[in-house]
Amino acid sequence: MDPLSQAVVGAGCAQALSNKKHFITATILGLLAGMAADLDIFIRSDEDPMLFLEFHRQFTHSLLFIPIGGLLCAGLFHLLFRKKTQLAFRWTYLYATVAYASHGLLDSCTSYGTQLFWPFSNHRVSWDTISIIDPIFTLPVLFLVVLATIKRSRRIAIYAVAWILLVQSFGLIQNQRASAVGYQLAAERGHQVIRLNAKPSFANQLLWRVVYETKEGFYIDAVRLGLKTEIIPGQFIRHLNIARDFPWLDRYSQQAKDIERFRWFSQGYIALDPKRPLRIIDIRYSLMPNETLGLWSIWLSPNASPEAYADYRMDRDIDPRQRKEFFDLLFQQSN
Repeated sequence: MDPLSQAVVGAGCAQALSNKKHFITATILGLLAGMAADLDIFIRSDEDPMLFLEFHRQFTHSLLFIPIGGLLCAGLFHLLFRKKTQLAFRWTYLYATVAYASHGLLDSCTSYGTQLFWPFSNHRVSWDTISIIDPIFTLPVLFLVVLATIKRSRRIAIYAVAWILLVQSFGLIQNQRASAVGYQLAAERGHQVIRLNAKPSFANQLLWRVVYETKEGFYIDAVRLGLKTEIIPGQFIRHLNIARDFPWLDRYSQQAKDIERFRWFSQGYIALDPKRPLRIIDIRYSLMPNETLGLWSIWLSPNASPEAYADYRMDRDIDPRQRKEFFDLLFQQSN
């Protein structure tokens, strides 16, 4: 999730284990250790634009690395501030490790994918219970963490942790509801589902994006899950077929390898952009939950050398029309 969410969740978890004497130190340590795993974003290459996709949410986010990450955070903090805090290393390590552990687990609740079981598996775990940014989740945690800090109250910090668990539990229930609607919709259409993915749309847990795969391709629909369920029909997009879509592509070229890297990152949910024939999109993410427009993609070039990398791009430009359409869907407004 976003850095603010990671920071306040880490702080809340550390506070919930602290006492009044350690409270401020535990809060600061929780804030810092809660964000530390994302230092992997600095593993980048100007030559290979997709390198960071392989390493972001990899070893720094794995379950195996939690005690190591906690130790690194605690060791650095203890080295710099032990004289001022007078905090025993065992307490520093406890607060740092708990906060560090919260990072990978929270990221696994999103759809982006987190390699929790590295190095034993490169499978990207995604529980699809919350959007990568959700103010309804983050702002109450922020408020409770600040209030707990002011009052040095472990009880208020426990309320923050309870809110974290409550929102994730609600997301799990909503995910199951959205998935059930998706399977029912596919059955009504006479489709044989190979697999189905349901994820919350941007910054909420009411409007969901449901993508199911058949032998022909992917069907994308939006589902609004309030007191009643409403389906907003979406679009269909064909499977990516490299031989058909890129007949000029050398299968041993770097661009061909990059397609497979992008396929792994996107958990197989990739397709050719129907409007831009050199663009391959990740169909898991789109601002509009019933459309195929991807938020990130790779671009190929028929004129590139065999050693040239594909061009990875993030397409986050949102115009006022798209923003209005999204909120119309979210709040059930008609034009």
